[in-house]
Amino acid sequence: MTSVAPEEGYERGLGSRQVQMIAIGGAIGVGLFMGAGANIAKAGPSIILMYALAGVIIFFIMRALGELLLYRPVSGSFAEYAREFLGPFFGYVTGWTYWLMWVVTGMAELTAAAIYVHFWFPSIPQWVSALVFLVVLFGVNLISVKIFGEVEFWFSMIKVTAIIGMIVIGLGVLTLGFSDAGDTAAASNLWSHHGVFPNGIGDSLMTLQGVMFAYLAVELVGVTAGESEDPEKTLPKAINTLPWRILIFYVGALVVLLAVVKWTEFSAGESPFVHAFSKIGIPFAAGIVNFVVLTAALSSCNSGMYSTGRMLRDLASNSEAPGAFGKLNSRKTPAVGITVSVALMGIGVVLNYVVPEKAFTYVTSVATAAGIWAWMMILVSHIKYRRAVVQGRLPASSFPAPGGSAFSWVALIFLIMVTGMIAYDKDARVSLYVGAGWAVCLVIGWMVLKRRGHVSALSRAEQGAEGEKELARK
Repeated sequence: MTSVAPEEGYERGLGSRQVQMIAIGGAIGVGLFMGAGANIAKAGPSIILMYALAGVIIFFIMRALGELLLYRPVSGSFAEYAREFLGPFFGYVTGWTYWLMWVVTGMAELTAAAIYVHFWFPSIPQWVSALVFLVVLFGVNLISVKIFGEVEFWFSMIKVTAIIGMIVIGLGVLTLGFSDAGDTAAASNLWSHHGVFPNGIGDSLMTLQGVMFAYLAVELVGVTAGESEDPEKTLPKAINTLPWRILIFYVGALVVLLAVVKWTEFSAGESPFVHAFSKIGIPFAAGIVNFVVLTAALSSCNSGMYSTGRMLRDLASNSEAPGAFGKLNSRKTPAVGITVSVALMGIGVVLNYVVPEKAFTYVTSVATAAGIWAWMMILVSHIKYRRAVVQGRLPASSFPAPGGSAFSWVALIFLIMVTGMIAYDKDARVSLYVGAGWAVCLVIGWMVLKRRGHVSALSRAEQGAEGEKELARK
């Protein structure tokens, strides 16, 4: 079976400035601005260590992806690598599962964005705001990849500015003692109130599933590979700056936050940034953070539309999705795939009127489980690739991961542990039930594709070896 290179026909319209900001924005989302409150309430100051630990694992994953990207930069990214090193079935599953992750995330983010608008304009019906955002972002993604990159650049800039501003103000409170929080703000807040692990190490570890959700979309930089102007330069730079981004935007922000306001004052359902800004006495604190969280939600939805179209095109190019998804419009964007994905996101907006509030917890759990699958496929593909390089069957990448495949094994074991935690949590466990149903659908779809002769059971490496054997026999 032959297939069109999935990056063929794309416009390499994402410059270094945009790729860098997409990478930064992927590491800052609603999971930090809103989700951190529940995690702080569960783990206390140890949540800083949990974000740092997860950040190390994310860096291992991204360096593994970086080595693969510089070996072969393609827009299908990890679905393509799963297809090459593990076989077409795993590429098919990874592509469709990553597509599902962004569709369900888009459903949640659109509705969340409408709720944030309701904060300022309670008279505007929620569905109107959601529909406007859906149409505007749809247009952004349909016009060109350059417009997508520019919009994402400014979304990320707002998030970065907000966190840096909070860190600077917090440091001012700690060192100069000004504001209403000045009398109680102190570095000792990080350990004085029942210690670093106030509820025990077990409860702290259980927050890792929520922490990992905060890092979802960091792998988005890999999906941009086929449309980056100079992937040899922009991708390594974007990935190598990841530790600094995690250190500043997650660890740094949380250290300052928990030093200014003791952890016992934070609770689930409230943004820790809103609470801290209010405690410091910053005017319009709730409005400021509401605007930033709105930006984070729209950024996530914008990225989702971008990713779904690319993943569907990659699947179509390998005969694993309808051929119409493989077509590009005159502006070199996968318009059909984006349109279908956006239509499904729109259905999600309607459904959220009748689904209970807990649906958002379920949706984020499903997204986390799907994201973990994508990360696992990156790691396993990297391990297989390194083995092929050692054996001399494939050329070495110009961007080798530190520690080789050993660090990929460490990250893989960590992700398996987090999956076990999801199974243990009664609220998050629903994602595994959804995952089982999704797996059944995928297997049925694969059997249909095989029966029609659209796919091969062999990986691309195995197909190449079979082709060489056939030539030798002739």
